[in-house]
Amino acid sequence: TAGFTETASMMAFGYNPDLATWSPYHGAAYAVVEACTKVAAAGGDWSRMRFSYQEYFERMTHDPHSWGKPLSALLGALKMQLDLGLPSIGGKDSMSGTFEHISVPPTLIAFGITTVDARRVISTDFKQAGHKLYLIQHTPLKNRMPDTTQLSANWTWLHGQIGAGKIVAGWSLGFGGLAEGLSKMAFGNGLGFDVTVPEADLFSLSYGSVLVEAAEALDYPQAVEIGVVTNGAVRINGVAMDLQALQQSWKGRYARLYPEDAKPAFDEAAPAVAETPFDPANLVYPGAPVEHPVVCLPVFPGTNCDYDTAKAFRKAGAEVRPFIFRNLTAAQVNASIEELAARIDESHILAFCGGFSSGDEPDGSGKFIASVINNARVGAAIEAFLGRGGLVLGICNGFQALVKSGLLPYGRLGCVTPDSPTLFRNDINRHISKMVTTEVASTRSPWLAGMGKGERHAIAVSHGEGKFVVGEALARELFARGQVAFRYVDNPNGSHYDIEGILSPDGHILGKMGHTERFEDDLFKNIAGNRLQPLFDNAVKYFNK
Repeated sequence: TAGFTETASMMAFGYNPDLATWSPYHGAAYAVVEACTKVAAAGGDWSRMRFSYQEYFERMTHDPHSWGKPLSALLGALKMQLDLGLPSIGGKDSMSGTFEHISVPPTLIAFGITTVDARRVISTDFKQAGHKLYLIQHTPLKNRMPDTTQLSANWTWLHGQIGAGKIVAGWSLGFGGLAEGLSKMAFGNGLGFDVTVPEADLFSLSYGSVLVEAAEALDYPQAVEIGVVTNGAVRINGVAMDLQALQQSWKGRYARLYPEDAKPAFDEAAPAVAETPFDPANLVYPGAPVEHPVVCLPVFPGTNCDYDTAKAFRKAGAEVRPFIFRNLTAAQVNASIEELAARIDESHILAFCGGFSSGDEPDGSGKFIASVINNARVGAAIEAFLGRGGLVLGICNGFQALVKSGLLPYGRLGCVTPDSPTLFRNDINRHISKMVTTEVASTRSPWLAGMGKGERHAIAVSHGEGKFVVGEALARELFARGQVAFRYVDNPNGSHYDIEGILSPDGHILGKMGHTERFEDDLFKNIAGNRLQPLFDNAVKYFNK
């Protein structure tokens, strides 16, 4: 598509504190190797990498050993760069890692970056039962330093095999060895493995080696076949294990301190209601067809999703006109209000993006936007805008603003009462940033055209106040009128009735917590499920008629 690119940035890091404590020289050398191997295992070209380092060492004293550690580490990193032909492009100043009598291990973290065609990037999760598993082995030299000749040949061969589609998943072995790689590749999609390997190799440090899943047999001297991908069964050297038990054991250590999911305090099922009649004319734009509908995209203090939202609308065929709402002085605020109202007058779509307006202060990160929406001048423009069939979208912080202004769920301003729904802090009592599954609950909107009830999407969420709170009486009305657009399948924040997004009565206004705008081709490659939720395409098609 014109104006878009498949070129992505790829960055990886490497560091093992135990190895660096044993030998800062070896630790730095393997930090570079680890970063290169991660890039190669994901489909990147290691030979185009550039490096930067972050160093932390103990406070320098009169003891020559304290000075020898950073020098040794820098020499180890330099050795790898010379052998592999990879330059540095910058670095952080060394910093003291000593507090009173406690010092950090010798620390040189290698950050390697390059560019890559996003279409050839592969993820780490197993893809299909029956595929073969290989270990692309690296054998260190007798002095335990990396064999850069072998490594560069392995990485180059990997790059070609991934590009040809023969290798579909890869894991760069690290501190957890082969056991870690097998487990985490299996956890991804719930696929298991059946392998036969020397027991001593399961947890040995094998930096530079890569565990790969191959769609066909591999013919390479360093590629050792070790087993196959299964439908969920796990077997190591003939010993069967339960995949779910393994995953729970892995999560268990920190789950008590950092719960993965909310435990909703409100877990009522959706009320059983009969849907009320809906005017199908609301699904048809009343004006003449518009080839490239204009999107008014105001950017408020704290908004941070405007680039993604603009890109999503442009890719769908809309003309996006971002607008910076200036608030440094009273005069700027008044001028911005007038300009926003004028821009709404000449637009077809009004989009409120996600972010952290007013510093995301408690109980009202969307209230700054809501106060602007409720301004008499802007409110009049929005009322006229809706009267001519315009569409409004609010995502995350924008959803909060629509709810606090009354545009949702009522479809008009000035309707907020003590019984109105609101968005409250997550039950988990902290910010949530993860992928969730949502389900289509209504199709009574131009935004939802072509979707089917029950259709599921994998959507990114990122919020601290995303819990949708609504009383039972109003919830019944929302479900009856088809105003509940999406529901969580795996409720991450405790939202009442699992509600993730709602509509205005006519379906022209949509608000939701999930960041639909963050997905595009070649993103979230490690996420299973349907990640494309065609809201932006649907909005443009509504005006195309």
